[in-house]
This record gives sequence, structure tokens and C-alpha cells, in this order.
Amino acid sequence: MAIARAAVIGSGVMGSGIAAHLANAGIPVVLLDIVPAGATDRDALSKGAIERMRTQEPAPFMHPSVADRLVPGNVEDHLDRLKDCDWIIEAVLEDLEAKRALYRKVDAHRKSGSVVSSNTSTIPLRLLVDGMPASFAADFCITHFFNPPRYMRLLEIVAGPATRPEAIAAVRHCGDVQLGKGVVDCKDTPGFIANRVGTFFMAAAVNEAFALGLTVEEADAVMSRPLGIPKTGIFGLMDLVGLDLMPHVGRSLLANLPPNDRYRAIKQDHPRLAQMVAEGYTGRKGKGGFYRLRKDGATRVKEVIDLATGSYRAEQAPALASLVAGRKNLKALVSHPDKGGQYAWRVLSQTLTYAASLLPEIADTVVQVDEAMRWGYGWEKGPFELLDAMGAGWFAERLAKEGQPVPALIAQAAGKAFYRVEGGRLEFLTLAGGYAPVTRAPGVTLLADIKRASTPVAKNPSAALWDVGDRVLCLEFTSKMNALDPLSMAMIGKAIALVGDGSGPYRALVIHNEGPNFSVGANLGGVLLAVNVAAFAELEAGGKAGQQALKALKYAPFPVVAAVQGMALGGGCEVALHADAIVAHAEVQMGLVETGVGLVPGWGGCKELLVRGFARNGDDLVKVLGGAFETIMMAKMSRSAQHARSLGFLRDTDTVTFNKDRLLADAKARALALAADFHPTLAPELRLPGPMAAQMMVAQVEARAAAGQATAHDVVVARALATVLSGGDTNPAKLLSENDLFDLERAAFGALVRTPATLARIEHMLATGKPLRN
Repeated sequence: MAIARAAVIGSGVMGSGIAAHLANAGIPVVLLDIVPAGATDRDALSKGAIERMRTQEPAPFMHPSVADRLVPGNVEDHLDRLKDCDWIIEAVLEDLEAKRALYRKVDAHRKSGSVVSSNTSTIPLRLLVDGMPASFAADFCITHFFNPPRYMRLLEIVAGPATRPEAIAAVRHCGDVQLGKGVVDCKDTPGFIANRVGTFFMAAAVNEAFALGLTVEEADAVMSRPLGIPKTGIFGLMDLVGLDLMPHVGRSLLANLPPNDRYRAIKQDHPRLAQMVAEGYTGRKGKGGFYRLRKDGATRVKEVIDLATGSYRAEQAPALASLVAGRKNLKALVSHPDKGGQYAWRVLSQTLTYAASLLPEIADTVVQVDEAMRWGYGWEKGPFELLDAMGAGWFAERLAKEGQPVPALIAQAAGKAFYRVEGGRLEFLTLAGGYAPVTRAPGVTLLADIKRASTPVAKNPSAALWDVGDRVLCLEFTSKMNALDPLSMAMIGKAIALVGDGSGPYRALVIHNEGPNFSVGANLGGVLLAVNVAAFAELEAGGKAGQQALKALKYAPFPVVAAVQGMALGGGCEVALHADAIVAHAEVQMGLVETGVGLVPGWGGCKELLVRGFARNGDDLVKVLGGAFETIMMAKMSRSAQHARSLGFLRDTDTVTFNKDRLLADAKARALALAADFHPTLAPELRLPGPMAAQMMVAQVEARAAAGQATAHDVVVARALATVLSGGDTNPAKLLSENDLFDLERAAFGALVRTPATLARIEHMLATGKPLRN
């Protein structure tokens, strides 16, 4: 059963967020809540939630139009709307009797076979269905989303003994394919997997920070990037979650945990935290938390609470030798004698032994636990992957030396590993002591798995080519942040030569990688170096070579599909724009952002945005030129694939994939479909208006500069960009080729890169990662 229509009951933070993400996936949603006492508008709560989400940050909606898929209502007047829904999600208060009363009403109105689920994370499923009809129990499960639902990837699913396998299959398919979630099957145990381990981790991290006398900054510096944990660390995470919520989470766990659970022994109520909550310092949603922003005239100063005194002070960069020692070596971090190293060891030793002691109670495999922590808490490595990073044998020996108990599962892994590659396949250590293959969901193809089982067809320091089966070749960028350089362009040429006319070993090309970003664009460090040594001829040649590589890609006699995720910026965006088709991850950030460093797109980005503009808007030059100029000049970057489409980066024929693990398979399928009857793209010829239109575009930026909203160099950049987009010294009677526009782009780039203001912007971006407004 496919999920075509859904309902969410409860329009609070979680319920409204779940409804928004269902709508993001194109699923119409009925959003219901109670009727507020004395309300003149009986739908006030659900309507208010929808309106709040229109301006909320981070944005629950991938595009403003998504809100139109939500239909507000209330549970007194509109339960009849449930009759058309395939999936009904309950997200009301954690009150067992209130939930049961609601279920009885829902059951009277839902259609036969519809799935009903609860977003609870604290109430056991067996209690939720107790006393309900067998037909209801067969259609019921728990679907635990993480907040915010659009951005947090984990979806924990709990089936009851009576739940129909078909019901679980429908929810799993929707969660995976339609919503892009990492789905983990959980047991009906307190906190399921992620919160069971994550809550323990947070408690241990707070306890040990107080015990060792660490500052907030020191604790967060250790409990973040050195461990592969999000940069919020522990105290920043608590600010994000809400300090007032943490006691409720702890109490709910304590109410349901087994009597001998280790969490009971470490759970502490710290007076400092209670004082902060009482004074309204509940985190980002309150006056501040462990961190706060204080206004100082026109500026905002970041301050940090002193854990010892409770007063705020200016933020201070931590200076711990362990942080230096542990930059690339986790074992070096936890072995370091300073308080940072002691802190890392104390927290990890407690957390990892706790996680190991919970199997098979909460999960049947270490893979489930690792996936839950990666997807639900944003860890780069799960608990058992962290143990492998240090060595399970070394970890067990240290525990034993300190007189700490060694969980049987960790002792079993000593001398081995929790994960290994055998015969080109990734395997995990089972609870029985053997190894079993890590399986992927049907339809998932990971480049990482292909790389384990094969060698590259070609490789250089910046890119590689891989055979992904069915005569499809995959081009992978591999440099830092997948920045593009001459070696990247050389590999594009190599790929084109290998596929040839499509009649040999390969018939299609997919451009894809599994890094955080598709590509952040040209290697600015190389550009800066060339400018500093006045190698302008080499820059000109490199620009031309890049243009010719992408032009060859566009007109190749075989289909080229770009599978983009993360950031596809500048040159990375230009690579994608020259593909025959784009398969975009739903959260892709695409943009021609060169103006931020005082440049204009130089590898055909201006030209491609014009071509797309004419295809969408016909000969409406105001929309075509005005849209391209605004998008490039303001360095607009999409916040989703839907936004990228509205900006003109994606065509109507380009597709969107919500689960990034499915990008390669979807792109490969698209390439094969195109290959069945492929005809190369026809070269466009454009009629552009020339200097008068350029003056009109520049005048806009000059007016903004006069009003203090743009800088003098913005006007210089705008003039160069407007010249390219308007066709230079041309008129509407003249047809311009792609090469004409390539020449204009190169000339504009070459002129701008010689200006001191552009050079300053490049240097500032490389030093700080932020644009300079000069």
C-alpha cells in the first residue's frame, strides 16, 4: 500500500513538523488538533501551527507553496476527513489515557487497512493498544521521528506482536523512499535505541564536565568534532533541545527502565541547571542557555555561562593539548593526560560500555545502534564504529586495568573488530560471535560498497572513475570539499574518452560522490596562487579548458546524469548544469555564488541559466535576464531542490530523490532510461539585447549602493555580470553561440580577478569561510 494521503493529530512542534515534511514529499495532509477553550475559530491551533511554520527557522517547508498541501481542522468537527487517509499519525501529549481515548475516536472514522501510528518515545506500544480492537492493533505501530522532522534523518519504527507486516512495510517504504528517512526497526523498550543511548551520553557528559571542572567551551570542544559529533557539543546540544525538556526526558526513562539500568546510577539533578531553568535560561528558545547573545549597541556579543558561578562572561577559545593531539586520532585524545583527554575517556568509556550492555535488549545488531546514533544524533560514527576506531581490544584492556566491568560484547570483539571487509563486502560482528554482511534496503546502491569490492577504472588526486554496473561509469570528485581543479577537468575528459560513442564497455556517465558536498566549486586557493604570481595567462587557459570540458560533457554522444547532494556551488553547480539530467537530493544547496568572492561564473553558468530561462519564459527578456541577474548577483543558494527549481537550476524534467542513499541508483536508472533512445543536446543560439539592458541591470545595483545596501565593488561586479548576460556588444538581430558567451564569461572573470577588491574577497573567504563586503 502506497501512502497517498496522511493525517497528523496534534499540531505542536513535533506534529506540525511531521505534517510539514509529509507535505514536502508531496503528500496531502490533514492536520488536526483540539478546539481551544473559548476559541472563536475552532481550528485556531492547527491554523496557527501552519502560519507559524511559514516563517519558522530552520524552515519546516522546503518551499512556501508546500503549506498549501496542509488542511487544518480539529478533532471534534473533522475526524470524518480521516476516511481518505492511508496513514494517521498521533502526536499529542504523552498521556496514555488521552491517547487511548483519541484512538477510539480515530478507529470509528478511519478506513479499513489504514495505518495508525504514535510518535511517542516514552509509552510502550503494548500499553497503547491495550483494550483496543484486534483490527486496530493489527494496523498500529510506533513511528518515532526526531526533531526537527525535516532535517533529522532517523525514523524509529516499533511493531507490536499483532501488527500486520504489510502495515510496517507501507510505513517503512514511505519513511525511506518518500520522506528520505533512515529507518531503523526497534524493539518496544524504553527510549527505543537513539534516545536510550543518547540520553545516557548527555547525562554522562554533563556529569563529567562538572566533576572535572571544565568550562562550557572546553567540554563542547572535546565532545564534538574530535569524536565526530556535531559542533554543538554537549552544552550547545542542550541549548538546542531545551534545558527544560531534559528533566522530562530523564523522568520518562526512569519510569520505564529496568531496576538495574546503569542510567539510574548516573542520573543527577545539577543545581546549576535547575537554577537556569527557573530563571528562564532554557536555551535557544528562552533568554539563552549555556550560551547567549547579548546586545552591545548595534552588535551582539556571544557569552557563555560560568558553570561554577552561574554568571555570564565572554566566550573564550579552549586551549587544551588533548585537542591538538586528538585531531585525527581518537585513541590519542582519550589517552591524553590533561583534563580534556580525561573527559573524553570518562564519557566514552561509560557511554560505549552502556551501549554494548544493551544488546540484545534494544536491538539485535550493532548496525542498528550505529545507524540510530548517526541518523538521530548526527554522529559521524556510531558507538561500535567508535570502538573500532580505538580498537575494541585496547578499550577492553583499559577498562580492565581501571577495574571497570567489560561487557561481553566488547570482550568478544577483542582481537577482532565490530566491522570488517571480507571479499569486498562490509560485514558486522553478530551477537553470536560470527560475521554477517551489512545489508542495504532494496533499491539502494552505495558507491562506498562498490569501492570496497573493486578498483577504480581511473584515478588521480582530485577524481576517480568507477564501474557501477550495467555499462554505467561513475565520475567521483575526491578533493577537499570536492573543489574543482585541472585534475578534476582532466578526469572529465578521461570519462568522455572511455565512454566514447556509447557502443563499448560503457554507455552512460553518472557524476556522483558520497561526501557531504557534490562540489563547492573551483579551487580558490589555486586561483589566489595564480593571481599572486601574476600567472594570468595560465588562469585564462585554465578557464578555457574548464569551459571546453563542460561543453564536451554537454554534447557527449551518451547521457550524462549529475546526482547532486549537499552543496553544488559555483563550478560544482556549473558541472551539474551541463549534464543531460540532474537527480537532486531533496535538500540540495545549489547556487552560482561567485559574486561573493568578486567574480562571475566562468565555466558556462551564466550561459546555462540564460538557456534555462528562455526555455521556461520564452522571449520574455525581463524574466530571463532579470531572473538570471538577480540569482547570480545576489549569490542565491537554494535551500532545497524545490527552491533550486524555482531559481532555475533544475528543469521540469530533472528529478528529486529524498533519500540520499538512493541517489546513485536513481541517477543510474535515469541514465539507462536516457541511453535507450539518446539524442545529444542541440547547441542553442541566443538573441540578447546588448548594452542598453546591461545599463538597466547595473542601475539597480547602483541604486542599492547609493542607499548603502551594496558596495562600490558590487557595482563593478554587477557591470561585468550584466555585460555577460546581455550579450556584450550585440543586438537582438544577432545570434550568439555558446562560444560567444564563453568568451564573455572568460573576459569578465579575467578582468575581475585582477582587481584588488576581488583579491581581498578571495583571501577573506579562504581565511574565514565568509564573504567580505568591500
